[in-house]
Amino acid sequence: MSSSILNVPIDAGANRLLAVARRGNEEALGSLLAAYRPYLTVLAQTQISRRLQGKADAADLVQETFLEAHRHFGGFRGQTDAEFSAWLRSILAGVIANHVRRYMRTKSRDARLERELTVELGDTSDVLERGIAANVATPSQEVVRREDSLKLSRVLDLLPPHYREVVLLRHIEGLPFAQVAEQMNRTVESVEKLWVRALARLRYLLGE
Repeated sequence: MSSSILNVPIDAGANRLLAVARRGNEEALGSLLAAYRPYLTVLAQTQISRRLQGKADAADLVQETFLEAHRHFGGFRGQTDAEFSAWLRSILAGVIANHVRRYMRTKSRDARLERELTVELGDTSDVLERGIAANVATPSQEVVRREDSLKLSRVLDLLPPHYREVVLLRHIEGLPFAQVAEQMNRTVESVEKLWVRALARLRYLLGE
């Protein structure tokens, strides 16, 4: 297969990669999943703080999701990258639900929890695409608004961990500065300054 297909940016060529992967090309599937790693990592990080109180690692949850996706890819019936994103979110929801079950020491599978997680992950994905953009000053606002959730996740993944954390807590979790400060074990004043620097770094990484 042509390497040019595998090198197409995910936002421009996801559907092409998906089509090639569905024809049984393992390299295309690997490239497709790798492109979703930052996106799924951000989604997993929000649920770790909400439901697992830090008792899991986002990288491990994403790796489990990839293993399940690879194992069951033959059963995926979608045609577009949007459908593939939703499918991956549903798998991630199941993985997180299993970890919650182990954390809570329960034995039975909780289908209701999986449905709730799927909705919450979808909502977080929407915030990645639109919510952060509303809080980034012009002209960056217009730049971010054109970014889809995958591209923005890749940019967030490039931020230093404390920058990424303050952005996620403030804009994904929607926490007030006082609660962000409590979670980050900082003063409110230092968190506010950190948030300003984090948004400036975000604008820079988006190309300004």
